[in-house]
Amino acid sequence: MKTLIVEDDFTSRLFLQEALKAYGACHIAVNGEEAVEAVRMALEKDEPYDLICLDIMMPEMDGQEALKKIRTQEEDSGISSSTGAKILMTTALGDLQNVSAAYRGLCDGYLVKPISKASLLEELQKHGLPF
Repeated sequence: MKTLIVEDDFTSRLFLQEALKAYGACHIAVNGEEAVEAVRMALEKDEPYDLICLDIMMPEMDGQEALKKIRTQEEDSGISSSTGAKILMTTALGDLQNVSAAYRGLCDGYLVKPISKASLLEELQKHGLPF
């Protein structure tokens, strides 16, 4: 499983990296702009991400905007959101407005911080990811 962790907070980034590294390569982006660029490069190489853990509150470009751009990139590459990367929003924002916006942006799951390893792995299993 190839994972992109998009998180500006060091502690959260480290937790996700430690929880997921046993299942495959984990790449890191610290903001939405880096995430969009990483996805673009992966698609160009025909080596797309299987999983993207995407925070919402980040500098440069927030996770909601990055989500839209990533889904557009996949679509432009002929990949539908149902067959593209599984995108899990990993955020402290659990309010209805942010959750609804993320699902409208075609995220696959939503985990509110603090995230436990059990809830993360449960989401992976729910979405059929090879872990």
